[in-house]
Amino acid sequence: MAEIKDPENTILMELTGGTVVIELLPDIAPKHAERMKELARAGQYDNVAFHRVIDGFMAQTGDVQNGNMESGFNLRMAGTGGSDLPDLPAEFSGIPHDRGTLGAARSANPDSANSQFFINFSDNHFLNRQYTVYGRVISGMEHVDAITRGEPPAAPDRMISVKVAADA
Repeated sequence: MAEIKDPENTILMELTGGTVVIELLPDIAPKHAERMKELARAGQYDNVAFHRVIDGFMAQTGDVQNGNMESGFNLRMAGTGGSDLPDLPAEFSGIPHDRGTLGAARSANPDSANSQFFINFSDNHFLNRQYTVYGRVISGMEHVDAITRGEPPAAPDRMISVKVAADA
């Protein structure tokens, strides 16, 4: 596992294959970084499915309303929900959407990001300055690469648990 420099701004995402360590970027996207920590601390990301996984592009998850495996994962609705918290304003930056970066999923409205996010499988620079980058995988990208593909996958992988490293 990677060396964790700032446990308060590091996420530990447990997948079937192992732990993915994500360094949040609070200096770049403070509201998005704070939201991820808030939802992780509330346990809302636990058991949420990866509902949109496109080979060579990205793996999307974080629909805490419709994607929880225990409360009745809804394939038809997965990807349409968020949390009960208000949407976030865009925090676009010059940070590129490189392989392993974490981006905020949203609708056509730039200020509609809420709980959903994606991890880039490859450099997706066409997304630059259009979607908020607020973290990067620093360890465990091989586990992200192993996530089952599909829109949605027939048997989706899920985030077993998501914790802030300071609390682990």
